[in-house]
Parts: sequence; structure tokens; C-alpha cells
Amino acid sequence: MPAPKKTASKNTNPVKAFKPTIAQLKEAPARAQAILPILRKTYPQAACALVHKNPLQLLVSTILSAQCTDQRVNIVTKDLYQKYRTAQDFAQAPLPQLEAAIRSTGFFRNKAKNIKAAAQDIVTKHQGQVPATLEQLTALAGVGRKTANVVLGNAFNIPAVVTDTHVIRLSRLLALSKNSDPVKLEFDLMELFPQKHWTLLGHLLIFHGRAVCTARSPRCPDCPLLKHCPFGQKSIS
Repeated sequence: MPAPKKTASKNTNPVKAFKPTIAQLKEAPARAQAILPILRKTYPQAACALVHKNPLQLLVSTILSAQCTDQRVNIVTKDLYQKYRTAQDFAQAPLPQLEAAIRSTGFFRNKAKNIKAAAQDIVTKHQGQVPATLEQLTALAGVGRKTANVVLGNAFNIPAVVTDTHVIRLSRLLALSKNSDPVKLEFDLMELFPQKHWTLLGHLLIFHGRAVCTARSPRCPDCPLLKHCPFGQKSIS
């Protein structure tokens, strides 16, 4: 007796299931050129949502933002940056005290350990100043490529592409890249978009991912990118 044919589960999330075709990927350069001005017009306010006054604050806020909303981070850091103003302050902070101050951001023990260790490196290896190169930033405790790019682009105005979960998802749905690996996707987007817009690009895609192209139920009929979006075109057909 032949085995029954497998059918797609009704619970399959079409967003997760979508994969761009080779033909769609070949059109990525033209699509990138088309969607950038639309996104800029739609989200003129797009910018880093983490409130900060200097590179150190942005570095700490970005570490805190892992598995935590930007809004919660901003609430916590409003008081945190009144108490800890320099890298030396963070480096000398007793861990239990620092943990208590950031507890509501989640994973507070690991975050506190990384912030303290990164601050110690900044003090001993960089004269108390946050370094401004990718290599030096990623050598700090708790600082990966994504965090480093956030700091480079927003604190030092050095163009950098940040590939967070929104950027990864939208890049696939828009058939800008087949890669979900953050580093591979970063290089793909760097080839598709002008360098001067790299930092802004991340903010635009994040804003769009939160406002319209959400992970669970993207509002394709309302999307200003609909005619340029392979996933959107498929979803309404």
C-alpha cells in the first residue's frame, strides 16, 4: 500500500515558509533601488530607538536590548546613566548592584557580567573611550558584530548594516537575499544599497517590520512596498 502523501500543515506560518526564487533574487538590485526611497518617505523619523548621549551609553543599551524591548531598555537606562557615567564607573561597579539595576531587562546576570567586563577592557585597553573599529568593538565582552555595527553607525557615523530579526525576515520576503545568516546577509545588503544609507537601512527595515510587515501577520494589502514584494504579491494572489 503506497504511503499517504504529505500535505502542508494548516498551521504553517507562510512568512517562515516563504523562500525567494532564483529569478526573484536576480532582480534584487533593481528592487533595492525601488524600495529605499519608498521606505525613506514612509518612515522619515526612522532612527536608533535606544536613547543615548555618547558611544558608551549606546554600547551598554545595545547589550541590554538583547531579548528585551527598546522601550524597557530606555526606562532602565534613564536611572542607570545617572549613576554610572563613565567606563570606569561600570568597571568598578559591584556585580550584585549592577545586576539589580538592570534586572528588568532579562538575562541580567550575564548582561551585567558582560557590561562590567567590556568596561574594564575599555578602561585598560582604550584609555576609557569606546573604540571605533569593528575589530576592537567585537573584542569586548558581550559585543558581537550586530552590537558593534549599531555603535559604529549610530555613535560614530561610520556606515554599518545591522541585521536584526526584522532585517533578516524582510530581506527574505523582499527577495533581497537568500541568506538568513546575519553576517552573510550583511554583506549582501552592503552590495545592494549605497554605503551612505547602510545605517539608515537597518532603521527603515526595523520600523517597517514593526509597523506593517510583522512576523505573525504582515499587513500586505496596506504595505507601501507591495508591488515590489514577492511575498506580498504571492499572499494576495
